[in-house]
Amino acid sequence: MLLNIINWLESHTLPCLYQTFFGIECPGCGAQRALIELLKGNLMESLNAWPALIPVLFMLVYLVFFVIFRFKNGLQILKITFVINVSIITINYIYKLTLHLL
Repeated sequence: MLLNIINWLESHTLPCLYQTFFGIECPGCGAQRALIELLKGNLMESLNAWPALIPVLFMLVYLVFFVIFRFKNGLQILKITFVINVSIITINYIYKLTLHLL
């Protein structure tokens, strides 16, 4: 079943419109590839494709639990994980742009 999902995802990836129009990757480029690699069990390839995937997934799962259970400091934890995710995405994007310009 998981293999069918992976095959379907691989054949239905969406193109990046930002990259199509401007010729450079957007901050989210690699997220689809990273998810597919993570589902295949290739953690390092997933992190190389888009390092923010695991923290973003953690934040989304935590958000669902926070909405259901209303943890005492849950909103503060969500804010911190959001800042961490934005930082990872920004640093990764600057790194990709630097490599693209070299």
